[in-house]
Amino acid sequence: MTPDRAFTFAGNLAVFGWLLLAASLFVPTAWRDRLRLLGGRVVPALLAAGYVAALLFWWGDARGQGGFGSLAEVGALFSVPGLLLAGWVHYLAFDLLIGRWEIDDSGGEAAAWWLLPCLALTFLFGPAGWLLYLLARTAMRARSPQKGDGSP
Repeated sequence: MTPDRAFTFAGNLAVFGWLLLAASLFVPTAWRDRLRLLGGRVVPALLAAGYVAALLFWWGDARGQGGFGSLAEVGALFSVPGLLLAGWVHYLAFDLLIGRWEIDDSGGEAAAWWLLPCLALTFLFGPAGWLLYLLARTAMRARSPQKGDGSP
């Protein structure tokens, strides 16, 4: 498989995982855990396996150029299409794991509409989405009564 075809496959797989996570917010309880397992654990595991495969298959193409000591060295590694693919798949897998964490950390509420923008931004821009989630969670918790404060 070429890096371009693997890129398309990995991207489609990640989108599928994100759709499963988003859908898990709006389905009956019986389906919720299944969708979250598939989208937030199985899909990232498949992406992680693809990442390892890309590293094993294309690492030799770097031929000793590049490394992790400077931005220029990382750029040299990413000049190898297969290693650029590996870097991208790395992001896809970890962003999905963060999306699953956001759902779990939120309490896994059903119909948690406020999570959708956080998940979308995490899918598109990783850390920016996680930051939005932290801000939204703080706001949501500030608005809801705390246990033990005498509220029913």
